[in-house]
Amino acid sequence: MAVLKRIIAIILAAAALAPSALAQETYRYEVGGGVGMSGYIGDACGKLMKHPGWAAGGIFRYVIDRRWSLKANLTVASIGGSSDGISYPGGAVYEFNSTLYDAGAQMEFNFFNFGIGSKYMNLKRITPYLTVGLGGVFATPDTGSGNSFAIVLPMGVGVKYKWKERLNLGLEFTMRKSFGDGIDGLTDLNGIRHSFAKNTDWYSVLMVSVTYEFGKRCKVCHYVD
Repeated sequence: MAVLKRIIAIILAAAALAPSALAQETYRYEVGGGVGMSGYIGDACGKLMKHPGWAAGGIFRYVIDRRWSLKANLTVASIGGSSDGISYPGGAVYEFNSTLYDAGAQMEFNFFNFGIGSKYMNLKRITPYLTVGLGGVFATPDTGSGNSFAIVLPMGVGVKYKWKERLNLGLEFTMRKSFGDGIDGLTDLNGIRHSFAKNTDWYSVLMVSVTYEFGKRCKVCHYVD
């Protein structure tokens, strides 16, 4: 009899705790935007943040699970530079400004299970993450060389913080390798033609973002697919 009472007490306690222990809202998607700054390394500058620019963009993220997500981004950024201090034939100095229109997709890996809720899932409200992807950039330099397009390879790190159940803050830094030599409108300044892979144009984006989650997945944590 005492054993039966104990079992009943355990069942009642579990039922009382079930809403808080099992209820775990998860969402499939995030949408938001961010602002920040950009940098450039190339023919006209050898130091990344010597001529910082601005950056802004939109983000759409598909949350695969607590560790993995796939992000699409559309970013507009300005870059500029001057070759003052760089030795070019004849002592020539080159300057430029360019606006970049960057679009692509990135895979993200969270170091921790990202979220808030049940303790047994070991969820963390903050997590660092790694990201890598593929995209393209359309550049409009003011050097008179014309607009250009190039494939880009973004690689970076970031930090996510779950501010509220459906609101996330993020800070991300990416370096973007341009497989082309025209985003600054300057090519072959030393008279040496670069190949598709070996060119001198890189740019960076440091961005603070806010995203909102939607597309409810499931209320019961052990049924999340």
